[in-house]
This record gives sequence, C-alpha cells and structure tokens, in this order.
Amino acid sequence: MTPPPFAREVPPDDSDSGLLAAGWAGCPAARATGDTAYLRALLAAEAALTRAQATLGLAPAGAAEAVTEAADPARFDVRSLAERARGGGNPVIPLVADLTAAVGEPYGAYVHRGATSQDILDTATMLVAARALDLLLADLARTERALARLAAAHRDTPMPGRTLTQHAVPTTFGLKAAGWRSLVLDARDRSTAVRRALPAQLGGAAGTLAAFEAYGAEDGAALTAAFAREVGLAAAPLPWHTLRTPVADLAGCLAFTTGALGKIGEDVLTLSRTEIGEVSEGSGGGSSAMPHKVNPVRSTLLAAAARRAPQLAATLYGCVAAGDERPAGAWHAEWEPLRDLLRLAGGAARDAAELVEGLRVRPETMRRNLDLTRGLIVSERLSAVLAPRLGRARARELLTEVAHRAHAEDRPLSELLATEPELKDMDLAALADPAQYTGLAGALTDRALERR
Repeated sequence: MTPPPFAREVPPDDSDSGLLAAGWAGCPAARATGDTAYLRALLAAEAALTRAQATLGLAPAGAAEAVTEAADPARFDVRSLAERARGGGNPVIPLVADLTAAVGEPYGAYVHRGATSQDILDTATMLVAARALDLLLADLARTERALARLAAAHRDTPMPGRTLTQHAVPTTFGLKAAGWRSLVLDARDRSTAVRRALPAQLGGAAGTLAAFEAYGAEDGAALTAAFAREVGLAAAPLPWHTLRTPVADLAGCLAFTTGALGKIGEDVLTLSRTEIGEVSEGSGGGSSAMPHKVNPVRSTLLAAAARRAPQLAATLYGCVAAGDERPAGAWHAEWEPLRDLLRLAGGAARDAAELVEGLRVRPETMRRNLDLTRGLIVSERLSAVLAPRLGRARARELLTEVAHRAHAEDRPLSELLATEPELKDMDLAALADPAQYTGLAGALTDRALERR
C-alpha cells in the first residue's frame, strides 16, 4: 500500500499557538513542527518500518497494509500520548501500544518489530526537520530574490558606510543589499546540504540490529536502505543513537540561518531610526501608547530570533557527548530545543522575506546623511590625493586643521580647502563629493549578483 505523502498538509494544532512567540506564531514551520505533525511523523516511521520489512520478506504484505492503514493520526489522542509518555520517558511507548491495538489481529505483532523507541523518534524528528527545512528554504528563496532586486536597483545609490557606529567612508545601498543576499545564500547552501543528508534511524536496542536478525534479516544494510526509502530520508551507514552528527548539523545550519537573517534585521533597525531614516519597513507595527509610531516589527523579531538561536544550538551541541550505546538524558534534552530552533528559524525566514519584499529605501535621505559631516566622510580620499602634492605630514596637518574648522564654522570641507593657495587648481568640489567616492562598490555588487 502506498502511504500518503508525509505532512503535505498538517491540520491546525492549538496545543501551542505561540501566544508569546510572535516570531514564529502562524508561520508554516509552526504547523510543520506542532504536536500533530510529530504524531504524523511517528506514525509514518512505524508504518514505514513494517513496509520495509515486508519488502524484504520479513513481514507479510498484509501486515504492511494493516499497519499503514491503522497509522491514521485522527485515530490517536495526542494529549493522552503526552501524558502517558511520562511512564517510559518518551511518547513512542504509548503510541506503539495504541497502534498495536488499532492494527489488531493477526498483524498487531508486526508493529514496531525489532525497533527501539529511539529508532522511531529520531526518524520522526528527521521527517519533521525535513518538512520544516523545505518551508524555510522556500522563504529563503523569496528573500534572496527580493534582495537581488534591491541590490541591482541601488547598485550606485550612495550612503554612509558606518564603522563602530560612526560615519566612515561612503558605500552604496546596493553593496549592502548584496551582502545581505550573500549571507542568505550561505544559509541556503548550508540548509540544503543538511536537508539532503537527514538520515533515518534504525539500530534496535543497542545499535546492533540484533532483533531484526532474530526475525530473519540477513542484510542489515538492505533493511536500513529499505526503511530509509520508505520514509524518504537518507540511509545512515551506522545507527546514530549516540553519534549525533545529524542533530549537530541541524543545530549549526539553523543557528547560522537565524543569525544571518538577524544581521538584516539589525541593519534595518539602525537605518530606520527616526534620526537616520534611510530605510523603513513597508508595513510596520503600531504602538499601544503612541499613535505616531510605526515600529520596525519584522526587524525586531529577526533580531530577537538571532539572540535566542545560539543558546538553543548550544544545548544541542552539548548533547553530542552522549554516553553508552543509548544515552540517558542527552537524547531527551534534544527534543524541545530542536523544535524551538526549527520554529525560530522558520519564523525568521518568513519575517525576512516579508521585510525585504516590502522594504522602502530613501536615497534622498542617504544623500542628506552623507553631507552631515560637511565632507569629512571623504577625508580618506583627500588624504590620498593631497599627500603627493603637499607631502604626507603637511596634508595631514591641513586636513586636521580644516576638519576642526568645518565643525566650528559649519562650512563645507571643500570650501575651506579652496582657500589654500596650493590647491587653487584642484576640483575640490568633485573630490569632496561623497557620491564620487564609493570605490569599487558597483563592481563588487555586480560580482555578488553573479552568484546563484
């Protein structure tokens, strides 16, 4: 019997609606990682195991059909499973009891045959992660496309470059957007690689496949491969009950993705400050007390996610040190932080896509801000141009002097320099124009946009 595609459409799950989690509430990843989604994944793993054994002649075809038919999430009570999970420390134990009862005679004995709880829960977790990563990747693609458009449109739009919070030298908004896109593509590539490698888990009680051999399996690799095909995951070369590379890799790509998107959020928060005003969110949020405010909500949520993700990933990295052939505590500690991280990254990907698709860029404000230092933002350029003419020491002395005067007298740097006899023949207005000192920003943007 061909099973329905796993988690193509997960029904709403109100057991955790995300009342205090605006960053992921209502996002596709929330539905894909809810209790109902996990139940579907657990049942999909159990049914796949019976089908895999049937394909190798280790179980009757009728058993595969019966278990697949009985593995209907609507027939199981998630709340009851959660409460009874306390008895054995995981939800697989009560689920196997309920599924066995649902299958009934004569095929109930083929439910979960040879497996251990960790085989099913690890496989289900990889199924949930696969679905969540597919959704995340779709939103990263939206974000990348929108950033490519922004970078191309503003290839030559000058703006202040800022280092250590201060104006440094001019840059372009196109190069900034191209940099954001580069991070998004890095996140995409890492997430894609992890998604392709997500493995099924099958090892039995202590990772030896002994029970499967006792039931007639002669080729452990064939059984593992058959199981992996049935669930649509990669076949692992070894049982990974205490070899937690797949979970660590997930933690790394999700934490990186959330941080990469958080960089966009942090930059937009800075650039959209009232006193800067170079960009704004297309549809910001309101304030409960101040009617005039339009808050950069998407950016705020991205920044919040980027702060939470590393700690969740740290817990998962800590679980790599898993003892014996099956761990006590290390495995159990993974479940909640991994789901939180999947939700957090999925929500961040949604918010990033909405943010950049609606971002409003204000070139005229960027130009105005470039002039705030009265031309001092191009002092690096002037130093390089004047040194051969005046000598390095004299050029530095002169620029230091006129910089103080520009501030004190509120006059443009080029106007003050024009009073110096040695510089009468120079086009100082052009040299002091920030828009003409963006270096190779345009070429760098073009090169960045060549990446696919």
